[in-house]
Amino acid sequence: MQSLKILNVRVDNLSQKNIFKLIDTFLDQPSFHQIATINPEFILTAQKNPVFQKIINNCNLNIADGFGVTLAYFRFKKILKARIAGADLILNILKKANQRKMKIFLAIKKEGLSNYQEIYLILKKKYPNLIINGADIDTQNNKYLNYQLPKQSYQLLFCNFGAPEQEYFINNIKNDKINLAIGVGGSFDFLTGKIKRAPFFMRKIGLEWLWRLLQQPKRSKRIWQAVIVFLIAILLWKEK
Repeated sequence: MQSLKILNVRVDNLSQKNIFKLIDTFLDQPSFHQIATINPEFILTAQKNPVFQKIINNCNLNIADGFGVTLAYFRFKKILKARIAGADLILNILKKANQRKMKIFLAIKKEGLSNYQEIYLILKKKYPNLIINGADIDTQNNKYLNYQLPKQSYQLLFCNFGAPEQEYFINNIKNDKINLAIGVGGSFDFLTGKIKRAPFFMRKIGLEWLWRLLQQPKRSKRIWQAVIVFLIAILLWKEK
């Protein structure tokens, strides 16, 4: 699998067609697989957090999510074949899971914008063949690290804690009964309507960060990191 280490974080370079084919394989194989959607915030967080960096570098598939990753590829004279936003990736996986009538578990951040019941109702209406279970989980004071999944088996696990907590959670409970696990960040908030996605043209030209800033000014520090700090970091970094 072609990939590039950006600030020592692996980002795989596959076409969208091959990404979705690989996901099909993961869903059909009775063994554990983890996907990470790598954006500039992930990469910067990994610089200060070697445990998080190790977890994402050991994922089965690391998909570029964020225009900054495209720029990083360009910086090292490489072309990124596909960039898929986490929100779009989740919809694709849910569609495939619905066709397979899969069992999924939703690990939902208790302090988040959308609760488990809201997400459950939206997903059940849109994907009626899914067998859904889940819970609102307290992520404060690392309480989530002691969480145990119900004894039933689940083929899919979605966790929306945000990085790095969602990756810690998945790494802590992974087992071969789960075919595929993925941290989804705020993707469910788009489904419930708590957050509106940027217009398509803004996503296409890499200005989704501006839309998010206008909607959520309190994210200004995170956006500064993802847009400005990340750009400076990749300009200064020398590929090893």
